[in-house]
Amino acid sequence: MKIETPNGERDKVLLHSCCAPCSSAIIECMMANGIRPTVYYYNPNIYPLEEYETRKAEAKRFVTGQGLDFVDADYDYPGWKAGVCGLEEEPERGRRCLQCFKMRLLQTARYAAEHGFTTFTTTLASSRWKSLEQINEAGRWAAAQVEGVTFWEQNWRKGGLQERRNELLREYNFYNQLYCGCEYSRKRLEQMENNS
Repeated sequence: MKIETPNGERDKVLLHSCCAPCSSAIIECMMANGIRPTVYYYNPNIYPLEEYETRKAEAKRFVTGQGLDFVDADYDYPGWKAGVCGLEEEPERGRRCLQCFKMRLLQTARYAAEHGFTTFTTTLASSRWKSLEQINEAGRWAAAQVEGVTFWEQNWRKGGLQERRNELLREYNFYNQLYCGCEYSRKRLEQMENNS
């Protein structure tokens, strides 16, 4: 698939990564198009800590294996939880998810600006469980808060990337999570399992 950053940038691209399975085909596609992203791992929503560490280790394993830089950002679950306070009962793809995306992408935009990146994007846009509209809204909002950075809206589900993601999942034997990451999505998964 042919892709191009909004400003033609090739090496000042910060890629927010949610996990290895979602990142792998995107990174491969970027590199095939001459774009060398720096991968930014900022996911304070993931719960519990063991789950966070497992996902982070898998993401780092793939990224460093491609010879790319991996930025390990802070894990502040209490701060994230405070940020979505009052939205605990929202459904998946509801207001809590939008708020979560805004928090994570604002931090990504800030890091980008502070470290000389002109463009940022996110692997969240590859997940079929997520609302692409919410992700793009959050990315545009985050870019508007931080001077000098552009949010790269890209539908990472198209162009065969979803199929390639599944191939790489098997090829690298990635840990593949069954819920978004936060304790609320985990509870919903457990409720669905108990009802089936």
